[in-house]
Amino acid sequence: MSQKPSAIIFGGLNTCSRALAALLVPLEGERLVSHLRIVDRFSVYPPTTYLGAEFPKVLAQPDVEYRQANLTVPSAVASAFDPPSGKAPYSYVFDLTGETNHDRSEVIAIKLTFTVARIIGLEAARRKVNAYVRLQQPVYETLDKGPHDEKEDVKPVRPLDVWWHETLRMLASIDDLPLVILRIGFVYGPYVEFGLYPLVITVASIYGYMNKPMKTPWGPGKDGVNTVHIDDVSGGLWACAEWMASLGRQQANLTAGEKIYFHNDRSKVKDIEGTCIPDAQPVAPVFNLVDDSEMTMAKGGSMITEFFGTTFEFYSFFENALAKLKLDDVVEEINEHHVGTWTEMLQTSNPPIVQTPLDAYMDQWALSRRKLSYNNSKIKKVIGYRLIRPQFTHDALREVVDKWKAEGSWPALEGR
Repeated sequence: MSQKPSAIIFGGLNTCSRALAALLVPLEGERLVSHLRIVDRFSVYPPTTYLGAEFPKVLAQPDVEYRQANLTVPSAVASAFDPPSGKAPYSYVFDLTGETNHDRSEVIAIKLTFTVARIIGLEAARRKVNAYVRLQQPVYETLDKGPHDEKEDVKPVRPLDVWWHETLRMLASIDDLPLVILRIGFVYGPYVEFGLYPLVITVASIYGYMNKPMKTPWGPGKDGVNTVHIDDVSGGLWACAEWMASLGRQQANLTAGEKIYFHNDRSKVKDIEGTCIPDAQPVAPVFNLVDDSEMTMAKGGSMITEFFGTTFEFYSFFENALAKLKLDDVVEEINEHHVGTWTEMLQTSNPPIVQTPLDAYMDQWALSRRKLSYNNSKIKKVIGYRLIRPQFTHDALREVVDKWKAEGSWPALEGR
């Protein structure tokens, strides 16, 4: 029987790393890797970010290690690649790093997204790993007509997003790096508290509690906001690693390589070490990963609010036009309708909830218009990946809420 690979996960403790770890070294069932190390800037003892109820159990297993490190320091990254005594070098690298807070400055975005990934990518190439899988969060906007495949030149939206995209160009330019890029939709699932859908789920529950419709701008809501379950994010990452390890970068590029075009400010990249020249078109294997729900704002909003016993509506034409013109001004007005009620729900819970990772405040990023519609056929055809959770369903929502409720993060209210 062949030796199982060893794996190292960089970053993502506050996004998708916990679920990936649970797949690689499950509490029950056969492990996929011989040894797992997770490296990020957060502390886990005591926790300085949300961990969920199950992740500490994953960490408590043999041959599973968490290391807190400053990933902006090359020596710390190099040290993280050194395996424990008697263990084989790490063969699979999962890069889940990157700043996800949209209120951070561009300087921070460059440092915590671009620079961190470059340090890890260069070290991984030096160590001659077998697979390097980069997880790309939903930082793009697609055109109205979709879904869009990997060959289409989708555009990053905000300054933070531009540097997520520039990071892919940089990694793709490292010739000896066995890079695969996994481009995902909006994530949901158990213990996922970051991003768009957990916020929408939380706010929809409040309007259900108040027996009022949940309203939003951007009607009629036909824009894609494609979803992907956290189980498929983990499964897709693993499938990409196995695929790359079987081919190598050169063959993988021939099979699934895509050009990654420039979408930055030419004056900015010239002063950042490691950036590609604007006219360069580096190539790397790219795969979209979304479920088969073909989720739109109207469809997703209706499904989620229906689950909580209420309805999803759009503002009137006049209100919608005003919101588009003055989104900054209407943010506070929109939040006034529900944020205080969330506090009431937490306080009247049995038992009362003192601390929760879930927030009901919808900032300008949350209320902005989104257009993300991906075609997921390439990863199915080329890699042979089969979706674990192909549809966004009420049963999946029930699982999410029940697990939050069981760990004491979600209000337990009489009759609900």
